[in-house]
Amino acid sequence: MNSFNFRYFSALSKTVSFFNRGNVFFAHNFFAVRVRVVFTLTNRGGYVPFHHQFLLAQTIKGLIALGGDKKFADYRQYNFSGLKGKTQVSRKGLHFYSSRVTLVFSAADKEFIDYVANILFQQKELTIGLLQLMPEAVEPEEPVSIAEAGKFLCISPIVLLPASLNGEEGKRFVSPHHEEFSDLLYENTMMRMEAGGKYTAAQLSEYYKFQLDADKEYIARIQVAHKKFARIYPLYDSDIKYEVRGYTFPFTLYAPAPVQEYIYQNGLGHYGHKGFGMV
Repeated sequence: MNSFNFRYFSALSKTVSFFNRGNVFFAHNFFAVRVRVVFTLTNRGGYVPFHHQFLLAQTIKGLIALGGDKKFADYRQYNFSGLKGKTQVSRKGLHFYSSRVTLVFSAADKEFIDYVANILFQQKELTIGLLQLMPEAVEPEEPVSIAEAGKFLCISPIVLLPASLNGEEGKRFVSPHHEEFSDLLYENTMMRMEAGGKYTAAQLSEYYKFQLDADKEYIARIQVAHKKFARIYPLYDSDIKYEVRGYTFPFTLYAPAPVQEYIYQNGLGHYGHKGFGMV
C-alpha cells in the first residue's frame, strides 16, 4: 500500500490503528465518528481564501473517488470544518504560519471515516489553495456530553436555505431570532435523518421538540462593532458556482438527545458534505 503501513491492537475495547510513515506514527480510533486530522505545513506563509470550504470539498471528493469504492461514490453523510492554525489575514485570504494545520472531520458511519483515512495517508502531500500539507495524524475528538439542551459554536457557516441557479432565495436573510430560522433547520434535520435510513418513522415522530436560541448578546455586540454574523459564500456543485447565505454565531439548541447527536456528527442545515454547518 505504497509507503503506508498499519497495525491494529485492542485497548479498552476500542480498536485502534497506527499509521506509520518513517518514524512518525498516526493513531486512529476506528470507533470514532468525529476526528481531528493533523497536517504538517511544508510551505509556511501559504494561503487559502478566507472561506475555503469549496476547496476542501473538492479535495475530499477527490480522495473518495481515488479509493474507487462505488459504495461511497455518492455518500453525503459527512461534515468538516475549515482549516485551523496560526493565521494572518490579507487581501489574498488566510496565510498559515503554524507548523501544523488541523481539520475536524465527521461522518455518520465509522466505515466511511476509516475509508477516507486510509486513502488520505496514502498521499505524500496535498495541495489546498496555495497550502502544501503533509498528512501527519488522525485523532479522535474528545467525547462531548449530549443532552436535550446543548450550547454550540459554529465551526463553519450554517446554510439555512438551498441554493438556486437563477434565484435569490438561497441568499435571503432570516433573523436567527425569528421562528422561521428554527423551523427551517428542523425541517431540514428531519429530512436528512429520514434519508439516512437509521431512524424509523416512529422515532422521528417523537422528535418534535426543536428550538434554536441564538446568543442575543453576541449578535448585539457584532452589530454594534459593524461586523457580520451572516455572509454570502460560494458553493460549487457539478462545476456550477452558486451563492448561499451562511450564519456563524453561538446558540443553544433545545432538542431530543438523538437529534443533538445527529447534528454534532452530521452538521446543521444544508450542504454538510460541502463543509457547511459544523458545530
